[in-house]
Amino acid sequence: MRNPRLIEEHAPDEALFQVPSARLVFERVGPRTVVRSALPMGPLRLLTPKNHGHGAWAYTSSLGGGFVDGDAVRLEMRVERGATAFVSTQGATRVYRSPRGCTSETRAEVGASALLALVPDPTACFAGARFRSRCEMDLASGASLVLVDALSAGRSHRNERWAFDRYSSGLRVTLGGGLIVDETVVLDPAHGPLAERLGRFDLLATLLLAGSPLAAAREEISRRIEATPLGVRSELVESKSRLGPDATLVRIAAVSVEAGLARIRSHLRFLPALLGDDPFSRRGMPCT
Repeated sequence: MRNPRLIEEHAPDEALFQVPSARLVFERVGPRTVVRSALPMGPLRLLTPKNHGHGAWAYTSSLGGGFVDGDAVRLEMRVERGATAFVSTQGATRVYRSPRGCTSETRAEVGASALLALVPDPTACFAGARFRSRCEMDLASGASLVLVDALSAGRSHRNERWAFDRYSSGLRVTLGGGLIVDETVVLDPAHGPLAERLGRFDLLATLLLAGSPLAAAREEISRRIEATPLGVRSELVESKSRLGPDATLVRIAAVSVEAGLARIRSHLRFLPALLGDDPFSRRGMPCT
């Protein structure tokens, strides 16, 4: 049963609508997808490296190396009909001590027969950090979405394991006009000491696959999870939920950040074929 203190419905913060938006637009030109527009804004930078596949890639980065107190960023994306886009980050999203808090919002429109893979590195909230993120995806009929949202324990080597002041991550996805998921995950020491509640786990992650073109990938991931034995002290715990006929949500908790990310890449082994290239291999971590 869901604990309402951990997962709750949450309306978007109207203040974020006043933040100027960075923008990414992907368009299909012949057999390839190109970045038609990449407009950075505020501390948010956009990198668009070339690759050997037919999909287009974009990476976000921050001028300050992470979020500092009072930062607010907003990214709007559009993936045109038939285009294929991979969007990630240059590294972990670091959130520094922020008494006033930091906010991030990502919104995307994905056209028919298009694919958006939004696979950022984990968020790492340091001691005293307050961070709120919101991700809203609007998929046309026939569109596909691969989305990863991961949170690490922070700077454990500096005794800052789960030491942030508050973290919330909202996710809202519609497909063909129908709502798939709308939730906000909240972690707040006011609900109980975080390190005690999260125990030995150093990574929490959500993986969402939506869209009828990804049916085979969803079935394979479901079979893999069902076939994985779960022991009393398992290093990795995961569950899956079907969200209607065309979406699957996977939750992962891992003792090791590296092991959790390796499991996610394993689930995403189908992705390089859809992109025409493996974006993870450039970091020495290919999907296997």
